[in-house]
Amino acid sequence: MSELWARTALQTYRWLGAALYPLMGTYVAVRITRGKEERGRRRERYGRSTIDRPDGPLIWIHAASVGETGAVSALIQRIRDLDIRVILTTGTVTSANFARERLGEDLLHQYVPLDIKPAVSRFLNHWKPDLAIFAESEIWPMTILELGARRIPQILINGRMSDRSFKRWSHRLALAESLFENLSHVAAQSEVDGERFRALGARPVTVTGNLKADVAIPPVDQAELRRLSAAIGERSRWAAISTHDGEELVAARVHKALKKYRPGLLTIVVPRHPDRAGALRKMFEERGLSVASRSNGEAPTPQTDIFLGDTIGEMGLYLRLTDIAFVGKSLVGHGGQNPLEPAMLGTAILSGPNVSAFVEAYDRLTEARAARMVEDEATLAKTVHHLMSQPKVCDAMARAGMRVVTDMGGALERTWSALDPYIHPLRVQAALHGNGPEAHPASGGRGAGHAGRRALGWK
Repeated sequence: MSELWARTALQTYRWLGAALYPLMGTYVAVRITRGKEERGRRRERYGRSTIDRPDGPLIWIHAASVGETGAVSALIQRIRDLDIRVILTTGTVTSANFARERLGEDLLHQYVPLDIKPAVSRFLNHWKPDLAIFAESEIWPMTILELGARRIPQILINGRMSDRSFKRWSHRLALAESLFENLSHVAAQSEVDGERFRALGARPVTVTGNLKADVAIPPVDQAELRRLSAAIGERSRWAAISTHDGEELVAARVHKALKKYRPGLLTIVVPRHPDRAGALRKMFEERGLSVASRSNGEAPTPQTDIFLGDTIGEMGLYLRLTDIAFVGKSLVGHGGQNPLEPAMLGTAILSGPNVSAFVEAYDRLTEARAARMVEDEATLAKTVHHLMSQPKVCDAMARAGMRVVTDMGGALERTWSALDPYIHPLRVQAALHGNGPEAHPASGGRGAGHAGRRALGWK
């Protein structure tokens, strides 16, 4: 692909976006009916905001979903501790709720604008960020070009490039180079990711490690943990977490197969998207399985087959209730999900073979014998049964996983060092400007009261 072809392709993308902009209302409306958008905040997807931009320097941080939001939470708090404002954008309702719970209702939050010029321009005209930071694999052409045109530094942190994405970009090398040359810095998760970003034209690229290995151990309500642990008692149990459509059915069939050998078996299912809980409960019950839903406050009874973890921000609870965790989007779907949270909480980890988004983490875990890969439903059932029958093996896997997470630490400090040349001038500017959490309570300072919180867009 020639450079001229790449410029033509990007210009076509710009024009196509402008042409489709009037039709985006239908797209957003459909997402609202599916629970993927908040009706009262849909205008944010067009770049509109009801929140005033606070005075002083401002950093825009974008994290697409819950995993990315958790990964950048410590970084956001460190920036806020310097009295530099942060506007966080996310792309899902669950990640917005998670951000509120993890970072507080005084955090400035918006839904990310559609990658169409009118929406992106309106967002940038309002917020006027001094620096833009994107997490993991968020490559939006129009957003990158608009930031580049305004000479706003943009940095990709915790950057990863899956096999499929790298292959796709490699076939469009000139297009990739015309986009990635706008990035001021890429902080990649691994050497493989770093080499791929360099091959696609990004400069400079440093390898900082995976921020997800540096997140705090997922919290838990100790009273609820005691209540549910007492309800479950000594029953055999395993969990299928971060599951995607089709994997819950696999979990149901595995449960029925194993229950023949373990009559008191409890299976904990934590879907990646809790909004599917109603349909999942119906599916389980149609197969003769008794279900208790966490969102309804139901605790498992001795007759319960499936404990449905359909809440946000409680992974720490679900993982503390089990010694064995299958991590989803790996048997059905591609890319896998983050295995580091179950590792740090001491569970034996199982996964399907499709983990291209977390290759380094799984390589380390399998090498340390902390994780096992299963090819299909039958292998999953056999492996769960084996680990239940061999508690010493299960315990050894759990301890190995915790060691792997410890060894992978340090990504936050390395990422902070990569960001320092861009953040330090803003720190000086904030000090000169007199920013402080008490200075602008209605604009998102950490001292914001109830009225200020309502102004921030949270419900």
